[in-house]
Amino acid sequence: MSKPLQSDQDFAPQLGGDSRQSSDLKVLTDIAASLSMDVDVEHLLDSFLGTMVRLANARAGIVRVLTPDGKSLRIVGAEGLPQEALNQYSVMPLETALCGQPIGSSIKNLPYLFECKGNTAQAFGMEGGWVVALPLKYKNTLLGVYNLFLKKDQAIPEDISVLFTSIIEHLGMAMENARLTRENLRITLMNERQMLANEIHDSLAQTLAYMKMRLSMLREVVNGDKPELTEKYLSDVDHALESAYSGLRELISQFRHRMDPRGIIPALQELLEGVTQKIDAKVKLDNQVKDFALSPDQEVQVYRIVQEALANICKHSYARQVQIVLEDTGTHYRVSVIDDGIGLYAAGHTGPGMHFGMNIMRERAEKIKGMVEIRSRVGGGTRVTLVFPNVA
Repeated sequence: MSKPLQSDQDFAPQLGGDSRQSSDLKVLTDIAASLSMDVDVEHLLDSFLGTMVRLANARAGIVRVLTPDGKSLRIVGAEGLPQEALNQYSVMPLETALCGQPIGSSIKNLPYLFECKGNTAQAFGMEGGWVVALPLKYKNTLLGVYNLFLKKDQAIPEDISVLFTSIIEHLGMAMENARLTRENLRITLMNERQMLANEIHDSLAQTLAYMKMRLSMLREVVNGDKPELTEKYLSDVDHALESAYSGLRELISQFRHRMDPRGIIPALQELLEGVTQKIDAKVKLDNQVKDFALSPDQEVQVYRIVQEALANICKHSYARQVQIVLEDTGTHYRVSVIDDGIGLYAAGHTGPGMHFGMNIMRERAEKIKGMVEIRSRVGGGTRVTLVFPNVA
């Protein structure tokens, strides 16, 4: 964690006014570039620690972030400090985080200077020196802190202090963005898990419950010596088992198949290409929308609904032509999945699997304030239409 510190001469600032401004601008540009990238925020904090140590001509530096319980600070980067001390003080309570002194609302001005004393100072080898505290905040909420260890009687120039203010504001923003990203990811995972639970309930759970009832009835007729009913209930259980097995395979296939990261249009095209690998049909994506701009949640729900509709086509329709049509009515988007097959309600192609698939599509549509309409007739093909608002 601790990186060796270069000699003071290596990083002592020897820049004129224009050179100093150019150097400061480069630091801020580097930070802005880092914020636009998907980088680990703790790695980001550590990577700028060396820059801040050199700008302040400090002896050493350390950066800590708040622990999840909000009661302590843990080290995520250090430079020029002994590893043994870093291990000993890897996590410190807020009351003693700054070389034995409390951290909190008292840190208002930048830089906040104090003398490093006590056991912590001895462990870090910083007795008699000054420490600069640069709190990482977002809207007055403490998220972490940089500490720069200075030589005795050393001060930080005003222009460097101003630069540090800008740096930690940007980094505080980066930490908050990272927190929001984690929170959104957590919500997305919870929603997907709930959807998976719903799909399992509507498919496997109901089918297994049906099998359990049929097995109970089968046991009665076997004991009662009724061969005609025995054969019927055996057939029912066999069909239910086949439906459960098919449903499970379909669920596994859906959740293994990830949406194309390039967006919804390439993802829909990829789904259609998958149809041609399963059935002998001509496929077409008819996009009549100039800018099919969807939120991430809309993309996921549209993708899953179309995926379910195409899965039904591959299993039941015997279609020779399949197309997806995208339209914009002005206030709503309309996504239609159309085939020329034998129809949804043809003999032998209805049952628990078809029923729960339709329910799942309708539930997904409701999540984006939309609705699904299914029109089908025997020998006349099927049209599944999703309509939802075109405002994300």
